Amino acid sequence: MRARAAGAETAVSLLRGRALVTGGTSGIGLAFARALASRGCDLVLVARDEARLRKTSDQLRWRYGVAVETLVADLSRREDVSAVAERLIDPDTPVEILVNNAGKGVHVPLLAEDTGELEHANDLMIRAVLVLGGAAGRAMKDRGHGVVINVASVASLIPMGAYSAIKAWVRTYSDSLALELAGTGVQVTTLLPGWVRTEFHDRAGIRTGSIPDALWLDADRVVEECLADVENGRVRSVPSKRFATLAFLAQHAPRPLVRRATAMIKGGRS
Repeated sequence: MRARAAGAETAVSLLRGRALVTGGTSGIGLAFARALASRGCDLVLVARDEARLRKTSDQLRWRYGVAVETLVADLSRREDVSAVAERLIDPDTPVEILVNNAGKGVHVPLLAEDTGELEHANDLMIRAVLVLGGAAGRAMKDRGHGVVINVASVASLIPMGAYSAIKAWVRTYSDSLALELAGTGVQVTTLLPGWVRTEFHDRAGIRTGSIPDALWLDADRVVEECLADVENGRVRSVPSKRFATLAFLAQHAPRPLVRRATAMIKGGRS
């Protein structure tokens, strides 16, 4: 094997410095926090539950030996989003990685007369993503490096109600942000996970018994594949070959067939 030439540079990981993770105390967000901490990244965890934040941060400090800040914030509230945005642009303790992950299940018909839950979901998963992604993107662009990961969903590729519509916005926004930041040293990656075993579905009251076991993914595996895609400069990450195939079919199969399959999935989850 040929020896490395003297003075040759080794590649610098994109996943370095301090990472801010929204919804970082459970599910995919917690998996991101663990994976980034294992790489030596200090953390800023954002979530609503102060007690859970404190417990999670203590566990991460003990296990990985990294610094962990906590921000108690409800990202459906404008003032809380503004506080997190201010943290993202703090030049004294810069955030090098943003994981826009906080979200909720939406199990309300689009024809619902009371739109309160739909508006709450829009504030949490659209407005917060827009504001935080913009704040982080501007600060990172000025420094010439950084990573933004926006969590969308494979559901964004099919017409499955309000959640799909919201995540379709996240997907398009994230792709657009990647174009705006191209060539600046800032990597933007959109994560499109499939069904992941977390407490997400239970909280949303979504029945999942009809979903085959083979379609369920592990949160840690989803995150590891996403971070590998980030390092490889990919703007989209669809973890697992089976969901990559399903995503391809959702985009390229005849639309009547996609609508029929979507109706069957919706029937099994209602």
